[in-house]
Amino acid sequence: MKIKYGADADILMLILRDDPPVDSIEEPEGIIISYGEDGSPVSIELLNASIRNLVQPGEVNITVQTETVTA
Repeated sequence: MKIKYGADADILMLILRDDPPVDSIEEPEGIIISYGEDGSPVSIELLNASIRNLVQPGEVNITVQTETVTA
């Protein structure tokens, strides 16, 4: 997964796969989910990211946490 922030457009993008999007749905509150040819999500865009306090000017901190699945 890749995470990008475009300050000029104030968009936080989560790129789940490198496949090109062929369709997208805009959810309420400015969330856009793009889908690949197979119908699986390829990216999620969060509009107005700084207004939502998802990013602060000049600083982006990302924490990735994984869980261990036990059988």
